[in-house]
Amino acid sequence: MSVAKGVQAGAGGAPAAGAKASGTAAPSAILPGTARESGFRMPAEWERLACVWLVRPHNAETWPLCLEKAQAEWDAWRAAMSRVVEVRECAELGIPTNDSWIRDFGPIFVTHPDGRVAGHDFRFNGWGGKYEVRDLDDAVPQSIRERWGVPMWSHDFVLEGGSIDVNGAGCVLTTRQCLQNANRGAGRDPERVLRDALGIDTVIWLPGGITGDDTDGHIDDIARFTRRDAIAAVRAPQGHPDHDMLESNWRALEAARDSRGNAFELHALPVPEPIHYDFPPDRFGPGGRMMLPASHANFLIANGTVFVPVFGGASDDAACKVLERATGLRAEPIMARWLVVGLGSLHCLSCQQPG
Repeated sequence: MSVAKGVQAGAGGAPAAGAKASGTAAPSAILPGTARESGFRMPAEWERLACVWLVRPHNAETWPLCLEKAQAEWDAWRAAMSRVVEVRECAELGIPTNDSWIRDFGPIFVTHPDGRVAGHDFRFNGWGGKYEVRDLDDAVPQSIRERWGVPMWSHDFVLEGGSIDVNGAGCVLTTRQCLQNANRGAGRDPERVLRDALGIDTVIWLPGGITGDDTDGHIDDIARFTRRDAIAAVRAPQGHPDHDMLESNWRALEAARDSRGNAFELHALPVPEPIHYDFPPDRFGPGGRMMLPASHANFLIANGTVFVPVFGGASDDAACKVLERATGLRAEPIMARWLVVGLGSLHCLSCQQPG
């Protein structure tokens, strides 16, 4: 999610007052078997959330020459989100990180019909080994398991939260570009991993992602469930660098069926005007001008509000209106023009915990 990734630890601190352990297992519990066998499933994002985990931007290599501007956008978003859901920020709670993309290295939470909450601790390898070893990020689920009493399954498979999206009713969206990439789970069947971990039965495969995305095509930049029977997906006009790929994705969604064999209601999200950034030279290369992966699909749904990344262009209002129709919820625009310099925005920077 950045041109370069460094290491920075968070500040010390104790768990937030009133933080509650989820589940009945001991804080150190590593669960046996599979989530599916135990009756767990990954809930949809619009279901009730207990909290959202965040990491404030702190890595100057990720936001070169604009870290303070990215922090200001993040601070405004946190303040808005705090009005609808509890926010737990890792540095404030003594959890160190290399970077801020907790969607991809944080736990993937699942729930049981009896109300228990558990999680998955998948491997994180810097988006297919593109960056240096990221031990602090990879250890975040373990810290949450040990300190907040959230029991988890531990995996040696690489799975980033931004590569999947679920409708809470048996379906998951993902891309072949990412999950079938040899740099993620070579020699493993990703469909079996998803079924066992998320409690789903239907995998909807899209071809790939957008320009500027260094994650190998994460789904949260291109297509998202907005209801159990509806999907919002990005479409681009002729001549846009992503037109062909996004049209391939759209055709795959038109052919897709849910776990009951029904087609989905599709909502077309507009693309922002291309945004470019002049990256300075760094230890990873000579830098240069590149297109950023600005996408209105990188929204976060939290307790009745859709937080929509906007970029100061003509598509902002249109995207918010599409998402209000598609979700039936209130859309709140959040400026992310500097956040996206890190090659991600709101969804990438958050990890929701149901409850």
